[in-house]
Amino acid sequence: MAWAKTPTMTNRFAFTLNSTDGLARAGVISTPRGEIRTPAFMPVGTAATVKAMLPENVAATGADILLGNTYHLMLRPTAERISQMGGLHRFMNWPRPILTDSGGFQVMSLASLRRMSEEGVRFKSHIDGSPHHLTPERSMEIQRLLGSDIVMAFDECTPYPADEATARKSMELSMRWAQRSREAFGDRPGHGLFGIQQGSIFHDQRAQSAEKLREIGFDGYAVGGLAVGEGQERMFSVLDYAPQMLPSDKPRYLMGVGKPDDIVGAVARGIDMMDCVLPSRSGRTGQAFTRKGVVNIKNARHQDDPRPLDDQCQCPACQNYSRAYLHHVFRAGEIIASMLMTWHNLHYYQELMAGLRAAVSAGALQGFVKLFNDLRSQGDIEPI
Repeated sequence: MAWAKTPTMTNRFAFTLNSTDGLARAGVISTPRGEIRTPAFMPVGTAATVKAMLPENVAATGADILLGNTYHLMLRPTAERISQMGGLHRFMNWPRPILTDSGGFQVMSLASLRRMSEEGVRFKSHIDGSPHHLTPERSMEIQRLLGSDIVMAFDECTPYPADEATARKSMELSMRWAQRSREAFGDRPGHGLFGIQQGSIFHDQRAQSAEKLREIGFDGYAVGGLAVGEGQERMFSVLDYAPQMLPSDKPRYLMGVGKPDDIVGAVARGIDMMDCVLPSRSGRTGQAFTRKGVVNIKNARHQDDPRPLDDQCQCPACQNYSRAYLHHVFRAGEIIASMLMTWHNLHYYQELMAGLRAAVSAGALQGFVKLFNDLRSQGDIEPI
């Protein structure tokens, strides 16, 4: 695959912290399939594809790693079938690192007739109603069959809002499942297992969860249970302390985030990795992220506009097509609209991450954040 970056030759999973600026960090996660520059944004390839994109196009945006989904892949085409085809990397033509989530969030948000117990979760598929049983051990087995470079421990994503008693019960169950995930994962050189901190918006529960995860020992740590409806202000209030409870020599991953200003705020609070469907989903619905805010290309104001989405952007959509053309193909329902808009958004996100990495490395994050906010305040921001 000529388009792929030559992987770094290493047989181990490791994290190197190179620079800090306040709480923000810049580093590198090394894996046998290549390096992941942090802070990193992971495009979401839920069903073994980033919608409307070819893998080489995703790589061209600057992405070092993709996210795949255990729940969706176990249902269709099944982890066993993907394993028979040589693993997820070969199956989807992505030779770089892949992180797979554990399936816990989707079981809670998509599956029907859920019955949760200490053992795990029994549920029926949202696709065809077939019965399934997902446990920490089965989640580890599925992710092993997929060949994930980074595996997530099985957890319950605590719903929001939740009172203290509900959140504690959920968090403590997730910690017991984290122990079982660690034991089932075993010894897999070159692959990393991440534990997931829970505890909703409660400081003492976050501290207890972090302590238990550190006791178990993981290759990386995620801040879970955020971006579930609590809003940015409350999310940031948790991120003001939660990442610092986790080991400083391991990568820190904020799950399911987010909008560009969410990302900038999370990096400033010590987060190293993020994922979100927003750039690809927004592209398919006609929304483009730019330096000056959000452009809704479906709006009539763009039908005679010769400008690109962003005059400083080097993506193919901005280099070769006008807002008027993008408005036309979106309104006409042409597939190229989703392709170009998604490419632009993923390019913008990766350019944002590159800027954050450079700013942290130069000790200039404060200036970067000011410029980011100033540009957005000057722009003609349309509602998302």
